Amino acid sequence: MIFSTPELLPECLDIIQQVDSIRGTLKYALRSPQRWLGLLRRNTLARSIRGSNSIEGYNVTPDDAIAAVDGEQPLDARSETWAAVTGYRNAMTYVLQLSDDPHFQYGEGFIRSLHYMMLNYDLARHPGSWRPGPIYVRDEEKREIVYEGPDSTFVPSLMRELVNSLNGSDNTPSIIRAAMGHLNLVMIHPFSDGNGRMARCLQTLILAREGILDPWFSSIEEYLGRNTKEYYSVLGDVGGRTWLPGNDARPWIRFCLVAHFNQATTLLKRTKELERVWNELENLIQLRGLPDRVINALSDATFGYRVRNATYRSVAAISEHVASRDLKLLVDNGLLIPAGEKRGRIYVASDTLKSLRQRTREPRPNYKPTLPQ
Repeated sequence: MIFSTPELLPECLDIIQQVDSIRGTLKYALRSPQRWLGLLRRNTLARSIRGSNSIEGYNVTPDDAIAAVDGEQPLDARSETWAAVTGYRNAMTYVLQLSDDPHFQYGEGFIRSLHYMMLNYDLARHPGSWRPGPIYVRDEEKREIVYEGPDSTFVPSLMRELVNSLNGSDNTPSIIRAAMGHLNLVMIHPFSDGNGRMARCLQTLILAREGILDPWFSSIEEYLGRNTKEYYSVLGDVGGRTWLPGNDARPWIRFCLVAHFNQATTLLKRTKELERVWNELENLIQLRGLPDRVINALSDATFGYRVRNATYRSVAAISEHVASRDLKLLVDNGLLIPAGEKRGRIYVASDTLKSLRQRTREPRPNYKPTLPQ
């Protein structure tokens, strides 16, 4: 027996409708080809990867999260952290590839393979294998065990039940199906390590395959990374201290609905801001007589990222020599400020770009959904 989907209250259904409405607005904004769509996808994936790994204590800068997505080397991250982040990037990229695969089915082998992809940098953690023994979740601040997973002998049958539920079809909204998939995997705790990352990745896959929105924008992992304390708290309230699948999952459902609402409104805000920034940069480039391709470097700098020759030439699909020439041109035009020497050189936004960013900001929405406890 695994956790079952609870009956949804009218208030929950109302939040789902609101999220669907925001997604509809987003889908309309993204339906026509936009030159900035690739940038939005890249930045959104980087935030998801950074958010999910931060929950496990693997913290990287926004620049290194972008480098991970671009397949470049980090500026700051240490080796184990970088291995965890790039492993998660590989798993998430695979998940996005599967989002529209008509032949895909959930399977125990698939879940184990995804785990291996994520954690193969440390074979001591048994990547790709069910855990061989007991597992405990420890609260380091309180110095106590807060959860004990089910006996390892039950893991194969519990995961089989979870897989069967994922392959089944009913009228349950995709947001709820994904939330329950996340809850069940993290409570079964089938692996020696990486259970939280796997549960969040599985939730993203379920959402991406529904096709309601561009798969790149389905994840709530950024929100979870920003609200880690609340995330752990609700999992503790619902899961209890041992495997108790009869517990009421509604507090978890409420938490996920609020997460989806906030993530959707944030994404809509960013979409509006990026379109404004892009339009202003296009005008600036035309006014200065600069090559159109430099908009990639300028947009990154405008949003606060550190620009490198490697990341710029990767996005713009140009040679190292051309990238160096472009970046020098942007410095000479007072748009970028260089720092560092040779291969360690980076470029940041000038006051001109900082001013552009400030005047293109979208106000944060004041409304936040509330649900009865």
